[in-house]
Amino acid sequence: MNIHEYQAKGLLKKYGVAVPRGGVAYTPQEAETVARELGGPVWVVKSQIHAGGRGAGRFKDNPEGKGGVRVVKSIEEVGKNAGEMLGHVLVTKQTGPEGKEVKRIYVEEGADIKRELYLGLLTDRATGRVTIIASTEGGMEIEEVAAKHPEKIIKVSIDPVTGVQGYHTRKVAFGLGLEGKQVSAAAKFIVAAYQAFVDLDCAIVEINPLIVTGAGDILALDAKMSFDDNALFRHKDVEELRDEAEEDPAEIEAAKHSLNYVKLDGNIGCMVNGAGLAMATMDIIKLYGGEPANFLDVGGGATKERVTAAFKLILSDPNVEGILVNIFGGIMRCDVIAEGVVAAAREVHLHVPLVVRLEGTNVELGKKILSESGLPILSADNLADAAEKVVKAVKEAA
Repeated sequence: MNIHEYQAKGLLKKYGVAVPRGGVAYTPQEAETVARELGGPVWVVKSQIHAGGRGAGRFKDNPEGKGGVRVVKSIEEVGKNAGEMLGHVLVTKQTGPEGKEVKRIYVEEGADIKRELYLGLLTDRATGRVTIIASTEGGMEIEEVAAKHPEKIIKVSIDPVTGVQGYHTRKVAFGLGLEGKQVSAAAKFIVAAYQAFVDLDCAIVEINPLIVTGAGDILALDAKMSFDDNALFRHKDVEELRDEAEEDPAEIEAAKHSLNYVKLDGNIGCMVNGAGLAMATMDIIKLYGGEPANFLDVGGGATKERVTAAFKLILSDPNVEGILVNIFGGIMRCDVIAEGVVAAAREVHLHVPLVVRLEGTNVELGKKILSESGLPILSADNLADAAEKVVKAVKEAA
């Protein structure tokens, strides 16, 4: 689960992370009020969407104009720029060409930026530990820095037994070229960010840029936080920060039925049990010349109702021109899948080719249910056969 910049800064501030003062606004008038309360002479007006690259982004109705992050020097300019953002669609590298509508903005006090750095925390799957990543190249995409200048990336792995120690923070601070009181300020900042990461079950905490001000202070000029969905039951206060307007409606619907769903750009819908098998299914569809329309894992213990919901979800995508159901029945019984497929196909009046490959528990019963359904379902003997059949059927129907 992702949250907005201003929400991330609010959470981090509670843990002692230094952030500039600011306030959220939903109208130009509210933005001006926030600016007056902050005091001047400089403010930053920031579009709040779940995507990076806002400053370099452009609004759809004014592609040659300013981006989604602007520095202004009067109360009137705060309101004017807020009005140019609110209700308009911002397109960045991360939103895709469709962009995202700006429904709230964040007004923040200006900062005297002397240096821009990068600081991030994430779980390194190779070590199973929280890892601090830092760089002197703040304000840039860290992936780009890692690709072009790997020597400028600092990585520090934290033992969960000891937590962050002094030598960890000194390695980061000295690696970033900090000196004097900046070293102790960075140490406090890093310890606080790490504590927030662990306590809130974060997937990522990213500060980009982390700035050093002219006075030598360390501040989080921007902040991104993402959380482990599986741990949200422990953090109801964090879950309340969810902005469903920023999420794909289909993915929200999938979550209601405990389905793992991600929409893609292809035209062949996939329903599979197991994440690994789902990835393999998408790969083999591409191998046979097709393009998967989604990743959809119904899980190992799906019910008939969940399978029906999954089927409806796939067909809710207007780009879907064919469906491949690939089930290996272990915990999941093939007859349950078959019943769900038949029920859903009848309910939604199936109008695209459907190929089903079943294997495992109760496979013969599942195949019998499908064959006796009276529906135009193509049966496949194996995964390669299924992929070949669905790609061929889609091309013939086009």
